[in-house]
Amino acid sequence: MDDPKLSKSRRSFVEGMAGGALAALAVPAAAQPAEAPVPAGPRPLAPGYPRPPFPVQQQTWPGLASRMQPRPDHGETSYKGSGRLMGRKALITGGDSGIGRAAAIAFAREGADVAINYLPAEEPDAQEVLQLIRAAGRKAVAIPGDIKSEAFCQRLVSEAARQLGGLDILVNNAGRQFSCDSILDISTAQFDETFKTNVYAMFWITKAAVPLLPAGASIINTASVNAYDPGENIIDYAATKGAIMIFTKGLAKQLAKQNIRVNAVAPGPFWTALQVTGGQSPDKIPTFGQDTPMGRPGQPAELAAVYVLLASPESSYATGQVYGAVGGRGGP
Repeated sequence: MDDPKLSKSRRSFVEGMAGGALAALAVPAAAQPAEAPVPAGPRPLAPGYPRPPFPVQQQTWPGLASRMQPRPDHGETSYKGSGRLMGRKALITGGDSGIGRAAAIAFAREGADVAINYLPAEEPDAQEVLQLIRAAGRKAVAIPGDIKSEAFCQRLVSEAARQLGGLDILVNNAGRQFSCDSILDISTAQFDETFKTNVYAMFWITKAAVPLLPAGASIINTASVNAYDPGENIIDYAATKGAIMIFTKGLAKQLAKQNIRVNAVAPGPFWTALQVTGGQSPDKIPTFGQDTPMGRPGQPAELAAVYVLLASPESSYATGQVYGAVGGRGGP
């Protein structure tokens, strides 16, 4: 039989708990903490980048990104750095526009000093990049010239290293592309220009740079989706991109013992001056990139973080890799 004193104590405890619960329920609604408002509709996951159709447009080679409609986004206002490349020294070919420009802006905002190479006709675009690098508080070096010359490629590397005070990131990015519907339309001069710009220059520049690169350095080559899914109208260009991919993988094995990493980026269709200067026929410009699952071409800014990753120590175990960014179609 329960002790009457203990039973009375238990009843008092239970009644007190119930009263507390009822009191909590009786708190006016205004006294309850307000819940954060739920946004109406889904939040955007990425900027609303332009989609086809685009205006019909063509420029004389090498063209200017600043004259394209719509103007490409290279991350001028969107890329935010966090010191991932602090104190590093980078050389980027084709650094005035397109993917090279996006990499130059991102590298500077991550703390790197940057030298860019470009053709003299691209000076207006190059000056914009140089100003953006300096605005990030980093050293900007301009070295215009034609990389189809072996002698110039050697001077390019030595001058970049001299003005930057060293070199530990090399981005072989400059490229040439001609659209031709038939192999019968590809001249020997065109074939030679495409290979000299895309393959020979990469070889000459890399060969000159390797003796200057310290352990921990990074080489990044710009390949293409065309390396493994070639477009029928750019077979000479596709052949060079296949060569770049294989060169990257072989050199990565060779330089691993020196702790120098070599990787490649393989973009799909990207909205750059390469396309409007003969890389695509004029009738294909309005729908450029429309046939990807994303329904649009990529913007150079969307590749910036990939180049930063490959240049930074964060990817210290990645070498001989090919990173695709193709909008859902194809891939390495």
